[in-house]
Amino acid sequence: MAFCASCGNQLANGERFCPKCGADQMAAAGVAPAAAPAATPPGPPVQYPLQYPPPAGPVPFAAMPPAPGVQNQNKVWAVVIGAVVLFALYHFLTPGPPLPPQQRQSGQINLIFVVSEDLAYQSSGDVNPNTANLTSQGLERSLLTGTFLHQIVGATQVNGIYVLTPMTHLQTANNYPDMAAAETVEQFALLTNVTMSTIYPGYGSPLTIGGYPVNASPPSNSCANCQGLDFQDQGNDNEALVSGIIAANASGSYVFSAPWETTSSLLARINQLKSYNLALPTSYQGANAIYVLSIAPSGGASLKTYNSNANPPSTYPTLRQVPTGACTEQAPFNLAVTGGVGGAQIPSGINTNETLYIIRHAEAHPQGSFDDGNYVGAGQWRALALPSALGGKIHPTQVYAIDPATPITGSQSASGVSTWSYVRPALTVEPYAIAYNLPFRLAEGFDWSSGPASSSYFFGGGGFSNSSVLLGWEHGAIPAMVNALISAYFPQGGGPAALDWPDNDYDSVWTVTLDGQGNLAVNNSVCEGIPSAALPATAPQF
Repeated sequence: MAFCASCGNQLANGERFCPKCGADQMAAAGVAPAAAPAATPPGPPVQYPLQYPPPAGPVPFAAMPPAPGVQNQNKVWAVVIGAVVLFALYHFLTPGPPLPPQQRQSGQINLIFVVSEDLAYQSSGDVNPNTANLTSQGLERSLLTGTFLHQIVGATQVNGIYVLTPMTHLQTANNYPDMAAAETVEQFALLTNVTMSTIYPGYGSPLTIGGYPVNASPPSNSCANCQGLDFQDQGNDNEALVSGIIAANASGSYVFSAPWETTSSLLARINQLKSYNLALPTSYQGANAIYVLSIAPSGGASLKTYNSNANPPSTYPTLRQVPTGACTEQAPFNLAVTGGVGGAQIPSGINTNETLYIIRHAEAHPQGSFDDGNYVGAGQWRALALPSALGGKIHPTQVYAIDPATPITGSQSASGVSTWSYVRPALTVEPYAIAYNLPFRLAEGFDWSSGPASSSYFFGGGGFSNSSVLLGWEHGAIPAMVNALISAYFPQGGGPAALDWPDNDYDSVWTVTLDGQGNLAVNNSVCEGIPSAALPATAPQF
């Protein structure tokens, strides 16, 4: 009988990695693991329907699994088994005080730091110098990173995903927000299961599905659980976040995604604050480097560096057999409002020569009121297919979405949490901006759920005159915004009937046009053409 050298969990004889805490028994015995296998260029995407198979067992937080055929493997295993048996004998035969209950229940904490790319630190060709957003090649790398992270985490429990708050890192003279950190780990989030209530409010009828919440909000009392990372680390918020995780002593994996400037500073501060005395990387090691800070129940820490060896193509990701269909989710409408006709008056300060294409975020509510701020695996198909689905149908020159840092109230997790960072609208339209090299901005500084406030932001004041915009939004707030705009043309009432967006519709596109005089037209004549019912429940593999 063998037991884990880290947490004391019972192991099968010869089992190298503890299924509870992920600790490497070979490393505990002082035996060096074999080198990782040589990198293999990524193959083509797998056709759907897909089921993402979980790893056979937890992958160690040391080095990637040794290649088959390693010499003297039997000798190594003999040393491992012997060391584990000696540990077990010592553990049970040596008297000593019992461990506190928290330590008995606690295993290893793994803090996984993914270095997202920005203009200053990137692999050549991954970041667009004009928009500061990922390129198609950079998006390909993020998808491969998601698969690699899933292998690193293995069977350990994922307890949190934390990304850079985009508006804390504005790049270029145009102050574009940093969306790369969230996009870099979104594929991993969609490969990671989460259990959420399907009843709102309260916890009931839980559903487990891929689509883990992504924390991207600034620190606040209204969403204490969804804090992301601050590029400038004002008020030492980043250290406070990580220190709180360490102090809570809940075993499992915590994933952080931020640029090298933020990641290196955070690692250094935690190393200093906790007196870990670890040898940290002193310079940027490329977009494939991932750092895992593992903290044992005893408080000892170690740092391992992984290399994903990702070699992404420069082309946009290929999705095979994405279903297509006709526009059937809404009854067709084509509304025209002309100043001086039917009691309509052109509002003062209304924009001119503007086109706004409004879409809903990707699939997010697989059952009932399930909602954790992110979309689910099926939504990744839609988000990645958006450039081809809308190609030739719309012609935006820039892309906007709700700020992912915005906290929302969703359904409840088993731990009682029900506030989340609202990342899904931005991550839905992000691939479109990447594919067409378009500027990507976040609508912030007003209440996006207010129809009048949103209408004023997008259609008044001249800010969007002479422009064409793709907007990723919340489906309930879309008719609120458009109806508020229509009402502005009829201050005495008597305007057209209010428009509505069905709850089960993820496919429609509303086109709002203001001509050179401010006359209004609204229609739903185009759609994405991707039927939700035909999408696989699990995210595509890369």
